Formats: sequence, structure tokens, C-alpha cells
Amino acid sequence: MFEVARAIGINHVALEVGSIDEALAWYGRFLELELRGRSGTMAFVDLGDQFLALSEGRRQPADDSRHFGLVVDDKEAVRAALQDACVEVPRGRSLRFLDPWGNRVEVVDYREIQFTKAPEVLRALGLELEKTDTARAELRAKGIES
Repeated sequence: MFEVARAIGINHVALEVGSIDEALAWYGRFLELELRGRSGTMAFVDLGDQFLALSEGRRQPADDSRHFGLVVDDKEAVRAALQDACVEVPRGRSLRFLDPWGNRVEVVDYREIQFTKAPEVLRALGLELEKTDTARAELRAKGIES
């Protein structure tokens, strides 16, 4: 019998976009971007100790329910920037939008979810964020926070 590997996180997410330059400019209107590097038809944007890979050349139809969740330090700042840029943002607590290439993105606030970064990663990012009581309870239930 083979041993099964344990999934412990996501290293990166890859999104197909029409143009790398246009995607960097578009996402840069709503998020502070740090470009890790570029290679041909790919660009790599740091997300702390993870990254977002942008791949030029959209081959898939627009996403209906398929999406990826992006963790930010201030979800409401992203909502305001999206609305200011006339990006359609449904009302309610959740924050989901489509980029110009049909990628559906859900934005979540770091403080409100069980996802956590190591203290040294938060320090390197210059962040001091306190989890909500609900997020701390979820972490405690998993033995991640005391």
C-alpha cells in the first residue's frame, strides 16, 4: 500500500488573461502588486509566500461558479476600488467579480478566515492583522491557535 501525501497549502494559482501588460495594469488598479518576474507569455505576482501566475492567451469560456479566493488585508478597500472603476460587484457580504478575461475572483479578508500566515511572513509584508473571534475559534478547533 502506498502512503498518501497530505495537502498543506496552495503554492500558486494560474489565470489565463488576454494580455499580461493589460492584466498587470487592470489588477494593479485594485491591488498592490509586486512582480516576481516575467517569462515569455507568463508573469508572476507575489502574494506573500505564494504567487499568482498570469498566462497570456485565454482558452476557456468565462467562469460561472468556478473561482479562486484571494486573501487581502482590507476587503472593503478592494470593493471600493472596484466600484470606483465601474466593475460590477454584487451587493452583500461576499465580494466576487469577473475580470475582463472571464476569471471569477472572490476576495476575502485575512482577519475573517481560518487561513493564516506565519508571523515572519506577516512581518515581511508589514502587516499586523488581528483575526476575528470566529476565525480564532476555527483555528483553535483545528489546534492551530491556542
